[in-house]
Amino acid sequence: MGREPPAYPTLFAKYRSALIGAHDDIAMPAQSTQVDWEAELAVIIGAPARHVSEADALGAIAGFSVLNDVTARDFQSRTLQWLQGKTFEGSTPLGPWMVTSDEADGLSGEIRCEVNGETRQKSDIGDLVFGPAALVAYISSIVTLLPGDVIASGTPGGVGSGMNPPRFLNDGDIVTTRIQGIGECRNVCRRA
Repeated sequence: MGREPPAYPTLFAKYRSALIGAHDDIAMPAQSTQVDWEAELAVIIGAPARHVSEADALGAIAGFSVLNDVTARDFQSRTLQWLQGKTFEGSTPLGPWMVTSDEADGLSGEIRCEVNGETRQKSDIGDLVFGPAALVAYISSIVTLLPGDVIASGTPGGVGSGMNPPRFLNDGDIVTTRIQGIGECRNVCRRA
């Protein structure tokens, strides 16, 4: 996005109603004209974590999955608080399964997002600004993380709002989000 890396992660909530399965249709909000993709590593908490250090944070992680943090950019940019652009119902693919932390460390592997077969994002999860342990340590300093909580790790470059000119999702687009060794979500966009 052409910005300096932040000193701290940007945090926002996503409500349960935003989550969909790895092969479900993405419900694009009718009132948004700027629906964007964001391939992300999902960090799934397996043990309560409060005030954990980075060194101990990996012990609280049950495993990893694939998440597409679909975002209504026009709603996200209305205020400094991102929540309203991030949690539209039926908009966030997650899955198709959890790969346990003894099978994957969440520290390396290609992450990719394609729209209608065209690569839009391609990077390595090792290049994320904040790794899984750093995210767990930071968030656990604010709230207690509980088993089943999911943390979206942030996304690599290549989102539609960062393109010149910007590009956004349309009704009928097929979005494929995959992380090497972890899984793949494949979703069709449907205008709500």
